[in-house]
Amino acid sequence: MPEKFGTLADGRPVMRATISGHGLTASFITLGASLQDLRLTGVGHSLVLGFPELDPYLDEGRYFGAVIGRYANRIAQGRAMIDGHEWQLDRNQDGRHLLHGGSDGCGTRNWMLADWDKSSVALADYLPSGHMGFPGAMLIRATYSILPGPILMLTILATSEDTTLCNFAQHSYFNLDGAETVADHRLTVPAENYLPVDADMIPLGAPAPVQGTHLDFRSPVTLGGRLGGPRIDHNLCISTQRRTTPRKVAVLQAGGLMMSLRSTEPGLQVYAGQHLTPGAAGVDGRPYGRHAGIALESQLWPDAPNHPAYPTTILEPGQLYRQTTVMSFHPSP
Repeated sequence: MPEKFGTLADGRPVMRATISGHGLTASFITLGASLQDLRLTGVGHSLVLGFPELDPYLDEGRYFGAVIGRYANRIAQGRAMIDGHEWQLDRNQDGRHLLHGGSDGCGTRNWMLADWDKSSVALADYLPSGHMGFPGAMLIRATYSILPGPILMLTILATSEDTTLCNFAQHSYFNLDGAETVADHRLTVPAENYLPVDADMIPLGAPAPVQGTHLDFRSPVTLGGRLGGPRIDHNLCISTQRRTTPRKVAVLQAGGLMMSLRSTEPGLQVYAGQHLTPGAAGVDGRPYGRHAGIALESQLWPDAPNHPAYPTTILEPGQLYRQTTVMSFHPSP
C-alpha cells in the first residue's frame, strides 16, 4: 500500500507508492510524480539516482526522476506566441528564461495519487489557467506500468481548456552499474542532428549535424572519453514530428546490463549530470557527485514556440496530448 514519505512545509503529505513485476520494482513519490527508486532482480543497486528521504528533493535533488512540464526544457526570455498573442511566462532560469515549466512547474509540485495496484501507479495534477503565465487550465495524468520484458512504461496524458503549450519529459538520472560515475557506460542515440545552443542553453536556430562533434552517438560511445570535454546537455533531434507509437531513441549499456529507451517524442535531451555535487546520501547510501548519472529526456524540442520550423508544441482545446516512453531492461550482449 502507498505510504507517507514526508511532509512539506505547508503540511501536505508526500506519498510513496511501489509497484513490481517481472523482476522489476519501482517506487514513486507524489512530489514531481518522481521515480524515486528502480530495482532489478539480481542487481544490487538502484538503476536511477534517488534519495531515501524527502528533504533532498526540495534542493539538490530537484527534478530527480520527475515528470517535468507543462513545458520541459527552456523557452527563451520566457516569451511565447500562442494563438496570435505573446505571453510572458515565468523566468526561473537566472531571471531570464523559462525552465521546466517555471518555478512551480510539474516537476516540483505535489501530484495526486490517483490510482495504484501491484504493477501500475497513476498520478494526476491540475494547472489553472495563467499558472506560470501559460494560458489554459490543464489536466495531466502520468501512469507508470511494469510489463513483461521487464519494461517500465510511462504514459502521460494532458488536456487543456484553451490553446496552450504542452511538452512533458521524464527526468531520471540513470546509472546501470552502480559506479560513482557513468564513465563506463556506453550510449547509442540514432540522431543525425542536434540543436546548437548559446551560453544560456537556448537553441541558436536550425539543427546541425552531429558528425564530427562530441554529440555523435550514432555508434556506441563510452562516455568516459567525453565527460571531460565540452558540456553534454543538448537536444538530439530524433525526428521532426511526434509519433503515435514509440520508436527507439537510445540504448544505454553498463555492468552487463542494457536499457533500451523508446518514445513517441522527436527530441532527446542528453544531460551528463555535470552539475551534481555530493550532498545527501542517495538510496544506496552514498552522495552523488559530478556525472553520477545521465539523464535521457524524451521530449519535444526546446524553445519551439520561438522557432516555427521546430515540431509544434501547441495543444488545442479538446485535443489529447499523449506521450509514451518505454524503458526496457536486458542483459547486455
